[in-house]
Amino acid sequence: AGAMLRKYGDDIHIVIAVIGPGLHLLGTKPGRDITKFQQQRVSSLASYGVTFQACGNTMKSLQWTEADLIDAAVVVPVGIDGVMKLQEQGYSYISW
Repeated sequence: AGAMLRKYGDDIHIVIAVIGPGLHLLGTKPGRDITKFQQQRVSSLASYGVTFQACGNTMKSLQWTEADLIDAAVVVPVGIDGVMKLQEQGYSYISW
């Protein structure tokens, strides 16, 4: 995401869909090992306009509410549905 921001600057909007175990990256008190470095990367990317979508289904399985997420997180009811809706709006889907 950082490389894409450096290349395209204001001409790009990046949305990172976070589902399953990755959701801990957006937790205020992650239940998995999330390093300070990873938390700083999320914060930095968010400050450049990157949106982080949190999967509501995963949140339910973890018994999390929006209060358990960092401010940069935007909850979508179903993670993959959020991805599909973005594709319908012309976003490209990139996975790695």
